[in-house]
Amino acid sequence: MKYLDEFRDPAAAQALFAEIRRIAKRPWVLMEVCGGQTHSIIRNGIDQLLPETVELIHGPGCPVCVTPLETIDKALAIAARPNVIFCSFGDMLRVPGSAHDLFRVKSAGGDVRVVYSPLDAVKLAQANPEREVVFFGIGFETTAPANAMAVVLAKRLGLPNFSMLVSHVLVPPAIEAILSSARNRVQGFLAAGHVCSVMGYWQYHPLAEQYRVPIVVTGFEPLDVLEGIRRAVAQLEEGRHTVENAYARAVTEAGNRPAQQMLAEVFTVTDRTWRGIGPIPASGWRLSDAYAEFDAARRFTVEDIRTQESPLCRSGQVLQGLIKPNQCPAFGKECTPQKPLGATMVSGEGACAAYFRYGRFVNAEASAPAAQAA
Repeated sequence: MKYLDEFRDPAAAQALFAEIRRIAKRPWVLMEVCGGQTHSIIRNGIDQLLPETVELIHGPGCPVCVTPLETIDKALAIAARPNVIFCSFGDMLRVPGSAHDLFRVKSAGGDVRVVYSPLDAVKLAQANPEREVVFFGIGFETTAPANAMAVVLAKRLGLPNFSMLVSHVLVPPAIEAILSSARNRVQGFLAAGHVCSVMGYWQYHPLAEQYRVPIVVTGFEPLDVLEGIRRAVAQLEEGRHTVENAYARAVTEAGNRPAQQMLAEVFTVTDRTWRGIGPIPASGWRLSDAYAEFDAARRFTVEDIRTQESPLCRSGQVLQGLIKPNQCPAFGKECTPQKPLGATMVSGEGACAAYFRYGRFVNAEASAPAAQAA
């Protein structure tokens, strides 16, 4: 079977594919939540090797991709200021704002630096007391503990020149927004294992019960993904809708309690706009009142920036699983990794980037009638 020799354990992969084919009697639609899972699926051709009865669609689990355009524009405005050292992970530098990106700010003379930890930004604030040091704090629950730790440390060290532009988003409200949509097609979820390693999966039980969908906590290796698919399909065929943990080597139901306690101290739940999707109530974190002095949006008075997405970019529909990346008319034409219209084409976890990188330019659904006619 094509691609199977690329799996770490081809025999185990073949057995899982065979079991999924055996149990999948009816058509089912599953969504993998995480962009890392999406890349694993596309890189290894998992979606192409599954039986036709099982369709995988890609969810909003790329933190770079869902960072709202207005937050990118706030970052650009802050980074362009002469006394600012703006720190970010490298995957944010090429994410397009309304007019340009952080690379353009850097080339124009802005002091934009790639760091590998938010604690690096704290060290820069210590070493440069005459400069304002801003860290771009984005991501799901996975990256939030390190960002919270940086803010706690800055307060402990008394660093008035450190601040954070926060754009954290939360997975469970996004799943609920997808399930409650009138256009929803998702019948089961592969939940992101690294998010659950921090937060646990106790929050998913009410969602599985209310919307009657299986949710399987899943890892990122190809065999992890296949096991998650097998469990989700088995539940659907049996009429069950529970939360299962297929990533027990890293995830417990309770999660990391000390990390959760620190997050509750540093952050407060807030409404959040998701790029391409729109506002989702109670779907993000902002700094709590106890740490509001480190809020870069307030410090630099950029809270009122408002923007509008490109009408050509359909990344919002990609992030909701309504279309595949190669069903967007701009894919590979007006929108490429060199000239991206949206973050899903430039992020290392973006679905559009995965389709472009691994040559998925042909939309199989659109080309099927022509193939059948031939």
